Amino acid sequence: MRGRELRGELDAFLAETEQDLVAFRRDLHMHPELAFAEYRTTQRIAERLTAAGLTPSVLPRGTGLICEVGSGDGPTIALRADIDALPLQDEKDVPYRSTVAGACHACGHDVHTTVLLGTSLFLAQQAAAGLLPGRVRLIFQPAEELPGGALEVMAQGGISGVDRIFGLHCDPRVDVGQLGLRSGPITSACDRIAVRVSGPGGHTARPHLTADLVFALAKILTELPAALSRRVDPRSSLSLVWGKVVAGTAANAIPDDGVAEGTVRCLDENAWHAAPDLIKSLLESVAGAYGVEATLDYTRGVPPVVNDEVSVEMLAEAAERALGAGAVVPTQQSLGGEDFAWYLESIPGAFARLGTRSPDGVTYDIHQGTFAVDEKAIAMGVRVMATTALTALWEVGPLDSITTAMA
Repeated sequence: MRGRELRGELDAFLAETEQDLVAFRRDLHMHPELAFAEYRTTQRIAERLTAAGLTPSVLPRGTGLICEVGSGDGPTIALRADIDALPLQDEKDVPYRSTVAGACHACGHDVHTTVLLGTSLFLAQQAAAGLLPGRVRLIFQPAEELPGGALEVMAQGGISGVDRIFGLHCDPRVDVGQLGLRSGPITSACDRIAVRVSGPGGHTARPHLTADLVFALAKILTELPAALSRRVDPRSSLSLVWGKVVAGTAANAIPDDGVAEGTVRCLDENAWHAAPDLIKSLLESVAGAYGVEATLDYTRGVPPVVNDEVSVEMLAEAAERALGAGAVVPTQQSLGGEDFAWYLESIPGAFARLGTRSPDGVTYDIHQGTFAVDEKAIAMGVRVMATTALTALWEVGPLDSITTAMA
């Protein structure tokens, strides 16, 4: 690998393709598709990869694809982008506003997809020139927002034989040209729970002759989160927050059933695995004290994303080379969920946050119809992901020549 030429080659590649990549992103933005319905998006990606001489393989459902660049006996590195949109109305006044009512790319997946496409095209050039010391597996994943797309990829052998995996996500709190990194947990596990409480019901004038279901439900709402805070290591950041409570229809009638729904979030994988049994035990204890029956419906979401330290170091090296000194910034843990976590339960890797805010510009929040990005972030993402892939492929030995040449 001609380490001294990598930055120059990326400069030349992006000088020719950056505007085309921006146009590709805007096309995706105008035609958002929800989870497991990303047929047009998948076709557009496949067309571009095929035109570059690659052989993409569409997943069995017809959405999402996997494509390999390079060959040989070297290591295999995977790069992942999610391709689905959100069920939100696009509220921006831009020429490339969503043309699909009730759907828009409000989380930046169109940017992630475009970054990986650009990276793919650059790596294809490297492979054609015999400069790729291994293989890079490109994963254009459907249905991250569902979630579940990562499991679909894994079921099709998408990470079989992969040594390390990398991904990134738009971060509107970070300026363009910067990359947010963190070792260890960076996002949270996110599960849903529903508690149904039942009792004989009765008149509010005679609560002692029945089970006061609303009072019991109120105790569950307050005592269950409180008990968890004393039964789980606080460093795990396990939290239970209720979002919906329904009970009763009349002021003077004690109802015979009620329901509460909420989310469980956690940064520690061991605490996440133990959470369902612990919550069930605590629920039965509280409900029993007030003479009501309580059942728990616990729906698993995603585990926490736990970044591998070595992989984070590779991302940091790559970002410094690709974007310049000071490009790497620390990032906070998030209690949001991300199904990239499923990959990291099987292989080492890291998830980064790509700056999308214009310097001194507005900070847009994700999952909002007003979400917007500075499109200079696309080229920055390509630089980081391409350099990261090559950094990981070359590992320690040949990296010395790259480091010296690109410092």
